[in-house]
Parts: sequence; C-alpha cells; structure tokens
Amino acid sequence: QVQLVESGGGLVPHGGSLTLSCTPSESGFTINSAAWYRQAPGNEREMVAKITMGGTTRYDDSVRGRFVISRDNTRTTLFLQMDNLKPADTAVYYCNADLAKSSLRLREIWGQGTQVTVTP
Repeated sequence: QVQLVESGGGLVPHGGSLTLSCTPSESGFTINSAAWYRQAPGNEREMVAKITMGGTTRYDDSVRGRFVISRDNTRTTLFLQMDNLKPADTAVYYCNADLAKSSLRLREIWGQGTQVTVTP
C-alpha cells in the first residue's frame, strides 16, 4: 500500500533551520491537500501546517512566521521549511496527505515520521 516517505530531519541548534520533505512511496501519485504534524514525547500529535489543494496555507500559532509549507510544481513532494527553530520544536514530524493517481483517490495517508531535535 502506498505510503508517504519523509526525510530531512536531524539535530540542529537553537535558531537553526531545516527543510523536511515528503513524497509518495510509489510513483504516479500526486499530493492534493496535505499537512505536517508533530508529536513530542508525552504529547498528543498536533498539526503545525496545512496546505489545501488550491494552495491555501494555515499554520499553528506556535510556528506561524517561522515555518512554511509548500509543494513542488509537480505536486509530488511536500516541504516544510523550518527557520528560527526552538527547543520546543523538538518532536517527530509526520506528513499526512490526500493522494491521487488517475481516478484513484486515497485519503489521510501518513508517513513514518522524521525526528527533529533542536538543542538549546
């Protein structure tokens, strides 16, 4: 079954930047609406950024002005540009998306997650 594959996580100092990427595990799928979530130890998973099929974006207050969600022109890769990172941003980051391939529509597909750690 098709999944999403995230990459780009890592260890970064306070104030640093990272760019996360997310792409379908099988070719031929495009990304419609999508979102990035994160889950820190002991916390519930929370949405940090969302992009609609038409390109409208929405951000959680905690990341607005520092994170940018986007898709490439082919709609095969989802990005999360993260700037001015803080230790509070430390979490496993997950992408979630509705996918399309010809007439096939798949909803709420998840990735396996990528760890982001921000040191003080």
